[in-house]
Amino acid sequence: MYSIFSFYKFKKLTSLKSKKKSLDSLFIKDDIRGTIIISNEGLNGTISFKSNRFDNITRRLKKIFNIKKFNNENLTKYKFQAFYKGKIKIKKEVVPLGIKIKKKISDNELTPNEWNKFIKIKDTILIDTRKNFEFKVGTFKGSINPKLNSFREFPKYFKTLKKNQKIGMFCTGGIRCEKASYYLRNKGFKNVYQLKGGIINYLDKINRTDSYWKGDCFVFDNRVSIKHGLKPGNLSICAGCREPITRTDTKSKYFEEGVSCPNCYNKLTNEQIQRFRMRQKQIKIAKKSGKKYFYQREI
Repeated sequence: MYSIFSFYKFKKLTSLKSKKKSLDSLFIKDDIRGTIIISNEGLNGTISFKSNRFDNITRRLKKIFNIKKFNNENLTKYKFQAFYKGKIKIKKEVVPLGIKIKKKISDNELTPNEWNKFIKIKDTILIDTRKNFEFKVGTFKGSINPKLNSFREFPKYFKTLKKNQKIGMFCTGGIRCEKASYYLRNKGFKNVYQLKGGIINYLDKINRTDSYWKGDCFVFDNRVSIKHGLKPGNLSICAGCREPITRTDTKSKYFEEGVSCPNCYNKLTNEQIQRFRMRQKQIKIAKKSGKKYFYQREI
């Protein structure tokens, strides 16, 4: 059994190269896969490892960054390794928005139960701060989709909002709406709230019968999506455009395994199609010989 651990912490960090070196050693020693992003404003990560190593790994992470507690963390169990490899990246920001968090504001976080009450308040605006394709997979009933392809584009959308509006924001694990909330408060917005722990925490704590969530929640690992109770969803990933697809999509005449789906079949160049077909051919050859190919899903 594997643990999938997602976490973030906003804290002023220095000596990033030295911390990256320590993380590299930890990844190798404990066979950790996934991604950790570090910057001068903090760290953000989602990693997967054997469940019996959880206490040691989390203790070591906190020691490297000299922290007692993460701003938020979510833990899920899975039968398979959720990532292909491990990566540590040094970035200017843990979440790119063009502004760095200097001090975390936590009094605007709502627990899943509080969120259920909040979203029923009249004139409340719910904003999905994730990407457009994530919104299509699933979202909260009545939420707004800004239809943006990058988190960096959100300041343009926020200009359309009024400062006296009651705003609720949510994302997968909490860090994107944490950054967005900080941004809005700096711009004079007073009634800004966020879902504590993000959608993952909500799907973990709220029963389906009491839930306002519709669809699946896209996750950036081999599970592709999760449902209530944090159970893996029924989606897969198109090898051409890397966006989630349903079982219905795989039956379309525009679907070609390892190459394209209804979303991208008419957007790919001939060069891309040929390259993807060659890659898929190598995957099939590897399967026949009983070997693993790099792009083959663990499951």
